Amino acid sequence: MCDHESQVMTSYPHLLEPLSLGAIDLRNRAVMGSMHTGLEETGEWDRMAAFYAERAHGGVGLIVTGGIAPNREGAVFPGAAGLASAEEIAGHRRVTQAVHHHDGRIVMQILHAGRYGYGRDCVAPSAIRSPISPFTPKCLDEAGIHKQIEDFADTAVRAREVGYDGVEIMGSEGYLLNQFLVRRTNRRRDHWGGRYENRMRFPLAVLRAVRAAAGEDFLIIFRLSLIDLVPDGSNWDECLMLARAVEAAGADVINTGIGWHEARIPTIATSVPRGAFGWITRKLKAAIDLPVMASNRINTPELAEAMLRDGCADLISMARPFLADAEFVAKAAQRRSAFITPCIACNQACLDHTFERKVSSCIVNPRACHELEITYRPTTTAKSIAVVGAGPAGLSASLIAAQRGHQVTLFERSDQIGGQFNMARRIPGKEEFHELVRWYQCMLDDSGVQCRLNCQPEPADLTTFDEIVIATGVTPRLPDIDGREARHVLTYAELLGGDAEIGERVVIIGAGGIGFDVAEFLASGGINHAASIEAWRREWGVSDPAIHRGGINPAGPQPSPAARQITLVQRKPGRPGKALGKTTGWIHRSSLAMKQVQMLGGAAYDRIDQDGVHVTFTEGEPRRQLLAADSVILCTGQESERSLYDRLHDRRASVHLIGGACEAANLDAKSAVADGARIAARL
Repeated sequence: MCDHESQVMTSYPHLLEPLSLGAIDLRNRAVMGSMHTGLEETGEWDRMAAFYAERAHGGVGLIVTGGIAPNREGAVFPGAAGLASAEEIAGHRRVTQAVHHHDGRIVMQILHAGRYGYGRDCVAPSAIRSPISPFTPKCLDEAGIHKQIEDFADTAVRAREVGYDGVEIMGSEGYLLNQFLVRRTNRRRDHWGGRYENRMRFPLAVLRAVRAAAGEDFLIIFRLSLIDLVPDGSNWDECLMLARAVEAAGADVINTGIGWHEARIPTIATSVPRGAFGWITRKLKAAIDLPVMASNRINTPELAEAMLRDGCADLISMARPFLADAEFVAKAAQRRSAFITPCIACNQACLDHTFERKVSSCIVNPRACHELEITYRPTTTAKSIAVVGAGPAGLSASLIAAQRGHQVTLFERSDQIGGQFNMARRIPGKEEFHELVRWYQCMLDDSGVQCRLNCQPEPADLTTFDEIVIATGVTPRLPDIDGREARHVLTYAELLGGDAEIGERVVIIGAGGIGFDVAEFLASGGINHAASIEAWRREWGVSDPAIHRGGINPAGPQPSPAARQITLVQRKPGRPGKALGKTTGWIHRSSLAMKQVQMLGGAAYDRIDQDGVHVTFTEGEPRRQLLAADSVILCTGQESERSLYDRLHDRRASVHLIGGACEAANLDAKSAVADGARIAARL
């Protein structure tokens, strides 16, 4: 049952307290932080306006847009969004009007990519190529530097003209302003380089120019990198020197940036503990008079309230939680926080989409950034609907169909809802899935859906329903390998769904997402040794920039020793893990490497016996090898479980197949939840 009763009476006096910033008043301290959605480049300004308007209607105090380039050379990629053409000017005006219609406030982030620009026109303080870009930037000369300053100021003026309440100057995350600040990227010997007072000259010149051009009554946020997490980054004295200079130069707020994009330390993925960087924001707030904004891995009103109460910040920036739920603030104000759709920091539909040049969305809220395309209008003809399977697809279909006014019965053969989510939440570092399953249970309890657990219906049990949705999910695919039936061979479902005894030496066959999850589970003994902020910092080698420059411990990561000797092997040649999430795959690979998990590719499986797995490596000269193992775990894909559908389909035109039951090959939570949403919107 839902345990929301303890949260229903929770209030958030600090989070919901109004605040005056410069010449504008905010209705609360919640900020929707900047994130690129891809809508900026579609040219469909009504979609972008609808996206931001829905968040303004949901009560957020301030919205910060995705990064807008001040000029062509500052674009993150060729053709990225700007504010120069007549079409762009008209489009941005529609966005600000839509937000103001709902009494919201919105500022535009001005972002110059510098050497992160994915194009040949990129520029930087020095001609040093970024490790995440193939292009070497052109070194800015004196005239080029002054042009960049003027372009920032001109863009701020245009932002004011189209109705923005202010701008955020992006000075962190390793973008151009940040590149001027550190010797890692600034090797200049003129008055824009050398000692720190010179290196901070450029960002301060940009800030002063923006203030002079846009006026004293225009809100200016400066996003400042508090901990770079790269070698030769800023130390704390430099961060503090810059913060005080930013305050004197006319900024109204300092937003805290955490880590450069090229850093090899995760900062916003689900494995990062909630509020992991509040400690450094608190240090800054205690040292300056300007309001300070905290960011990164803050996804509940309870945490936001605690950070404000404890003096970590004056405002709380939460970006992706507003993808997950546009009504985040409204639900908190109504004391219904248990019903806030949780952001699980998976990156699958937001950041991964950004780097794939796709429009962003959210795995738990497929409507995000698609508000004009996906609508859940009340039905004019209520139907009785059976949904079979309470995994991601079935839960999504059930809740949305009930929301639209249908009468829904949800059948689940096990004793709990969640399906594959229940396996995911056993993986150390994926504890946010516990919150997601809890939320689904709360929503079911409040929805009127009749939930029948421990029930596997037959076709005869479904004859009275108008529509039937089959969401019976997947079963593990068994590979054609001699010895797969041996007692020491298990599927991933048998491992994660029970309490099987596992030996000291383990070979995992299959190195997709499930294989990596199983490796993490076994290497850690099923325990998240980095669950606390202190333990996580030790695990990844995160220090205090007051002690170690850039916030990197020179001793390096200090992970807990692996509980077992693990080998992860795949058929496909090359490095395992290449197909993992664009923005999280490196985290999984690094985590396993730190635990000394052996990762092998290009293996043909000959047989399994009591000694382990016999393979032939096919790259180069073929060679045979025994991978010694006491236990073997099969992570060799999935097959659709559609037996019930096959028995119903010939008899009923009103039977719908969704999620893994429909397509197992590329199954993930994103596609399963979206499948459920789409069918429920159509019924």
